[in-house]
Amino acid sequence: MEDQNARHKEKKQKIKAARDKMMATKTDEKGLIIVHTGPGKGKSSSGFGMVMRCIAHGMPCAVVQFIKGNWKTGEADFLRDRFADECKFVISGEGFTWETQDRERDIAAAQAGWAKAKDLIRDSQIRFVLLDEINIALRYDYLDINEVVDFLRTEKPEMTHVVLTGRNAKDELIEAADLVTEMTLVKHPFRDGIKAQAGVEF
Repeated sequence: MEDQNARHKEKKQKIKAARDKMMATKTDEKGLIIVHTGPGKGKSSSGFGMVMRCIAHGMPCAVVQFIKGNWKTGEADFLRDRFADECKFVISGEGFTWETQDRERDIAAAQAGWAKAKDLIRDSQIRFVLLDEINIALRYDYLDINEVVDFLRTEKPEMTHVVLTGRNAKDELIEAADLVTEMTLVKHPFRDGIKAQAGVEF
């Protein structure tokens, strides 16, 4: 056992030395463009988790929620009721596209949300902006992907983080992003007849 512990310690010391050497080269900071996409759950949840981190660090933040507009979500109530000063919360969508069934209204809502998002991103006091489900609006061409990418590349303040969530992120956005995570669906209770539940989906 003593030999095993000694070998373990020696191995971990080598790993730590290599990691410390690598970390010493990582000194730059910048505002990141972050994409959460894929068919699995957790894209929005991850983004809202990052909002909580920002609030804890005293970093002013904002959320623009596309598509899910008519849902009463825990995150919207929580942030509006308890952290309205720390996080601006804008709902621009009127609901999922199969519920609204009105393309022109969906486009108008998405474009209004994007106009507000640009104002929030340009605000140098706001350090983090979550564009929740914007990838859905981009997928259906409610917004121009080239205009969105160009804005993020040229007008986003240097130290502002922007997170864009939703399935089917377009290639142009993935190319422009600094960090992309794809959520993979392995198993989902909906397939077994379980409906969306408070605290899990909303």
